[in-house]
Amino acid sequence: MSKIRKVKDVPPSPFIVNHKVGRFLMYLILCLGVIGVFAPLFIIANVSLKTNEEYMMKGVYSIPENILNITNYVRAFSEGKFLTGFLNTGILVMVSVPLAILFGTMVAYSLSRFDFKLKPLIYMAFLIPTFIPGMTVTIATFQIIKTLGLYNSIFAGIILYIGTDIMQIYIFLQFINQVPKALDESARIDGATRMQIYFRIIMPQLKPAIATTVILKLLGIYNDFFTPYMYMPKIKTAATGLYSFSGDKLAEWPLMSAAIILVAIPTIIIYIFLQKYIISGVTDGAVK
Repeated sequence: MSKIRKVKDVPPSPFIVNHKVGRFLMYLILCLGVIGVFAPLFIIANVSLKTNEEYMMKGVYSIPENILNITNYVRAFSEGKFLTGFLNTGILVMVSVPLAILFGTMVAYSLSRFDFKLKPLIYMAFLIPTFIPGMTVTIATFQIIKTLGLYNSIFAGIILYIGTDIMQIYIFLQFINQVPKALDESARIDGATRMQIYFRIIMPQLKPAIATTVILKLLGIYNDFFTPYMYMPKIKTAATGLYSFSGDKLAEWPLMSAAIILVAIPTIIIYIFLQKYIISGVTDGAVK
């Protein structure tokens, strides 16, 4: 019995205590992070359901008198011309994303499977621009777009969006490098051409990477304000539609909040349902 008492009287291990404290701090930080991310969204949604008079009298944090008030959303959708903006954004996405994926996978396939003298130079040509601030080449890009006669045309955005970047190439390279070259050699023996190997062997292996790149590219185009505003100001997109509320309507914060929610809804839906593809596509090819 004395031995049992001694065992019971042993204090808990400092490691166990530290582990519990560490878990508590981790969950506390995560909860604070969630609050920090979602609190502004809930505040904006709360303001969007108020009238301008109610907002001025009661402030930001009061509960709306009518939680079913969608007047601001109807006004924002109409005055911001979001129907046209969403249609134009959809055209940019539907045309630019497939072409960007096609060119990106071809570049990655060439860099992974072909050996030629200019291979390091081509790789560096994609890598170096990532260290150059985009604003520094805006004037040159604008002159090129204007010389091509694409200014104020939706084709200006398409041309700029279909360009591949180093992130796309890196993701595709990680997956292509995991495909054994023996498959290419076997296909070559059977008479397959390089293009047949690319479409029938390489492309099916890139489905997770393609899904990730599609999502990232889609979100990038949807949220981009600078390119439509700079190169095609007469073409309304979702982002530039939101900008139309920054002038004389800036004092109407409920209307502005409704416009923000309208623009944010598609992005939120995409993140909720497709976030696993974003994470898996980036990490699956990280470890060979």
